[in-house]
Amino acid sequence: MTAAPARPNHLIDRLPAVRGRLSPDAPLAHTTWFRVGGPAEVLFRPADRDDLAHFLRATPEDVPVTVLGVGSNALIRDGGVRGVVVRLKRGFAEVEPTPDTATLTAGAGALDRTVAVRARKAGIAGLEFYAGVPGTIGGALRMNAGAYGRETKDVLTWAEGIHRETGELHTFAPEAMDLRYRHCGLDTGWIFLRAGFQGHRDDPEAIAARMAEIDRARDDSQPVRTRTSGSTFKNPKGAKAWELIDRAGCRGLRVGGAQVSEKHTNFLINTGGATAADLETLGETVRRRVFETTGVALDWEIRRIGEPAEGGTA
Repeated sequence: MTAAPARPNHLIDRLPAVRGRLSPDAPLAHTTWFRVGGPAEVLFRPADRDDLAHFLRATPEDVPVTVLGVGSNALIRDGGVRGVVVRLKRGFAEVEPTPDTATLTAGAGALDRTVAVRARKAGIAGLEFYAGVPGTIGGALRMNAGAYGRETKDVLTWAEGIHRETGELHTFAPEAMDLRYRHCGLDTGWIFLRAGFQGHRDDPEAIAARMAEIDRARDDSQPVRTRTSGSTFKNPKGAKAWELIDRAGCRGLRVGGAQVSEKHTNFLINTGGATAADLETLGETVRRRVFETTGVALDWEIRRIGEPAEGGTA
């Protein structure tokens, strides 16, 4: 086992030996797009699928396990995350296109944009929308991520997962996953490892042009060069979250170092000194004002993970 030193009676002493890396009290703020939040009690970066399977089977059942990608759609609370945070990076980020069949296989740790780029180079169309989706394929599977009129379910052919409690491996057909708007119906105990996608053949230059359009649209409409985590709330049925937030007078609203974006009101921004509590309080304030103004209860799209700081509330 490769691990950093820890204080006596630390959780890490209860965990199995691994070939990857176990790090106690590991900072997480720098791994998230908001750049806020407390540490992981233990951070685990598995070497490969077998290492992860062994770890899950041998870890005591009472130890919480949380999977974190690149933190593009996550708010880590200031008190950090109890238990083990798993990050799938090396060994889980392969992208393998097959141009002849216009198919592509990607690991759960692969960046969505990398998938779009590799597909373009291979002349595989249909996956361009991933250029506008921040995050990794694992997260895209868990929330049926999408953008610009396309969703993961439109191109997914299969997904492989491993279960937290048993270490069981299983390959799911899309219809077994109950994929809907920002929703996957599988038990959250399943950790995605990789997936297959079906596109269609097209000229790489034509694909590149469509990706460039997506990039321009994002730059024009979203605060992409700020500390943000993408869309904060799901769009309610028949409405757009940003319009409801604007109608409630929340554009530019601030709590501490957190602000509702002036450019796109469904984005929260860390202006430089925000805490996770600032951001979460701002989000709840927006939800309350929208409900008071329109009667619509917005649901969080961003995952809020972990514990508040000592003496704080969540």
